[in-house]
Amino acid sequence: MADKDKKMTVEEAGRKGGEATADSHDKEFYQEIGKKGGETTAEKHGKEFYQDIGKKGGESTAENHDKEFYQEIGKKGGEATAEKHGKEFYQDIGKKGGESTAENHDKEFYQEIGKKGGEATADSHDKDFYQEIGEKGGNARAKNNGED
Repeated sequence: MADKDKKMTVEEAGRKGGEATADSHDKEFYQEIGKKGGETTAEKHGKEFYQDIGKKGGESTAENHDKEFYQEIGKKGGEATAEKHGKEFYQDIGKKGGESTAENHDKEFYQEIGKKGGEATADSHDKDFYQEIGEKGGNARAKNNGED
């Protein structure tokens, strides 16, 4: 009878309640309550709230993960996006990105990023690389000019 007289802690009661709920509800139930919670939060808070929690989440993630983590999630995101969209999608977002960048930057910006890109490429490639891309470029130009 001593076991019946023991009171449960708040943590134990919460855990048992959570387990019982998980046992009796499916994925759709959790999706629906998540959606309702998100809608309620959106009604109560403005853009700044989401910017703030996004910033905090990003900082926390950055503290806990390395470059490889970001490369992996970027790769997964890119693959998922590629499965859903075709060539036209990428052309459209590329065009929009290019237009937006052009509106926000001047000639010096492009000169600087070109210089940095050239330096990075030079640091990571040798003479054979440049010979190969030069040959490919020359062949492509000759083909376009009808000089097969």
